[in-house]
Amino acid sequence: MSDTQTLIDSRPPSVAALFVDRVAATPDGEAYRYPVPSASGQGPDDWKSLTWGEAATRVFAIAAGLIGLGVRPEERVALASSTRVEWILADLAVMCAGAATTTVYPSTNAEESAFILADSDSRVLIAEDAAQLAKARESRAGLPALAHVVVIDPAGAEPVEGDPEGWILTLAELEARGAAYLAKSPDAVTDRVSAITADQLATLIYTSGTTGRPKGVRLPHDNWSYMARATVATGLISADDVQYLWLPLAHVFGKVLTSGQIEVGHVTAVDGRVDKIIENLPVVRPTYMAAVPRIFEKVYNGVAAKARAGGGAKYKIFQWAADVAREHAKVSQDNFRRTGNASVPFALRAKHKVADTLVFAKIREAFGGRLRACVSGSAALAPDIGFFFSGAGIHILEGYGLTESSAASFVNPGEAYRTGTVGKPLPGTEVRIADDGEILLRGPGLMEGYHRLPEKTAEVLESDGWFHTGDIGELSEDGYLRITDRKKDLIKTSGGKYIAPAEVEGQFKAVCPFVSNILVHGADRNFCTALISLDEPTILGWAQENGLGGKPYADVVASPQAVELIEGYVKRLNEGLQRWQTIKKFRLLPRDLDIEHGELTPSLKLKRPVVEREYKDLIDDMYAGSREA
Repeated sequence: MSDTQTLIDSRPPSVAALFVDRVAATPDGEAYRYPVPSASGQGPDDWKSLTWGEAATRVFAIAAGLIGLGVRPEERVALASSTRVEWILADLAVMCAGAATTTVYPSTNAEESAFILADSDSRVLIAEDAAQLAKARESRAGLPALAHVVVIDPAGAEPVEGDPEGWILTLAELEARGAAYLAKSPDAVTDRVSAITADQLATLIYTSGTTGRPKGVRLPHDNWSYMARATVATGLISADDVQYLWLPLAHVFGKVLTSGQIEVGHVTAVDGRVDKIIENLPVVRPTYMAAVPRIFEKVYNGVAAKARAGGGAKYKIFQWAADVAREHAKVSQDNFRRTGNASVPFALRAKHKVADTLVFAKIREAFGGRLRACVSGSAALAPDIGFFFSGAGIHILEGYGLTESSAASFVNPGEAYRTGTVGKPLPGTEVRIADDGEILLRGPGLMEGYHRLPEKTAEVLESDGWFHTGDIGELSEDGYLRITDRKKDLIKTSGGKYIAPAEVEGQFKAVCPFVSNILVHGADRNFCTALISLDEPTILGWAQENGLGGKPYADVVASPQAVELIEGYVKRLNEGLQRWQTIKKFRLLPRDLDIEHGELTPSLKLKRPVVEREYKDLIDDMYAGSREA
């Protein structure tokens, strides 16, 4: 048996047990860094640290506080908060109490929050602030199981008339109660941890879904223990790493990153404020971080826009450097695949050295200067953007998984990564491709099933353990997986041709530095069209240089100049497509797509049915006068 398999097979029953072991092994080691506003309230944030021992003190106090509130094993404690160190401490506390965390995005509206709290029978809600408390208060009459709300930031979250006595308490109060509980019963938490079994429910994550009501995905403790060991077994992380964690922890991708960290004991800097990423990177100086493709697209567009603003010569240098980066990445990856050596010819190496001095070194410095790798997941990264960053020395390792598979089923293997693929399966995970191209998975990371939905579970989970992902993909001879599209998103034109819209959309994002989101439409139509929203800062910068300065976004995108600009990029896209894939018409949207309007999931995936329904008039207009109209 290999060392890797031994590591996985010897896993403890829970991450709670892993956490106890980690604290015992390195109590004085740094565990978490987190920002606090500077004393003056001006300038950059100060960063504080928690050692593993300090983290354990807080985790055990919160866990004991929950036990004191009457929370029993496997009962649900909901967590509605943005990504912050208290989220991690609270989640660990819930698990150490033997209970299960129900994750709720802070952006979820009151109605859907109420559905999740009710469907999960959550006994306690840990709410970030007064805004999250207000949602629970609004729905309290329909939440008979919700006995308490614990508020992290107490400002404005005081009890009001009508609140049951003791219904609201602060996180500080819960910790104080827990510390007092432990003073009388010092083994209360460790006894709960020792009693956890591998099949006991640890997490209930409601899929944001692109259609319909969210489904609760039941993930037992063993899933996270397996993820911790399997991600470490890939060799991607080590005890010396510094992770920058900003992803939503309510999402399974963010959640899995906390498990591997506990296994190896490295430092994680936690700050979920997306608008602070650029400011934080040079401060944190991470060695690795995870992100969704939209972040890399925005960085790429931002670099291109900055070069364009520097004048024609500077922009030409950037375009030349981008071409060099892509060529260098493709040649080096291809050589590594064939020979195990990533060398490139001398002439290309010389060009790359010049491009590195002029462009790439500055990009790496903006990421903090120490970034060894980024992990990208949740959606497909356009290969040309991946090749650009690879050539610039920012190595993006695409991975793949679903909420139902605890996030990480595949990841690219370090130095042997291949842009355009999601890599190889994690140790212990099996994969096969069905006759219709659907990806099937089996292994210890898979869910127990959907909460209270046995029929839905049976639709995707076979009795022999194979899970139907709903994604279409291809496996290379040496085991690398390439995702082509969601099974349900494949377009069949009226001419009988199949098109993978995500593939076309990804190619457009690589050629057009102004795009934010694009939806390709064409099911049962005789040609393809597209709805396109633009990145507001980038297009407004262009507007300033093209006689449209001072105009709002909606006016800029409605202008003939903007339409002509994007038309040029659509033509470039079409040059690389098959005839039936080409975009014959497009419309620029009057605003960007967003989570608030329900057009994107919290992990920034496109909700196609929502967008197509909302902009039906624009779609119909593009087909007006065609033979099918």
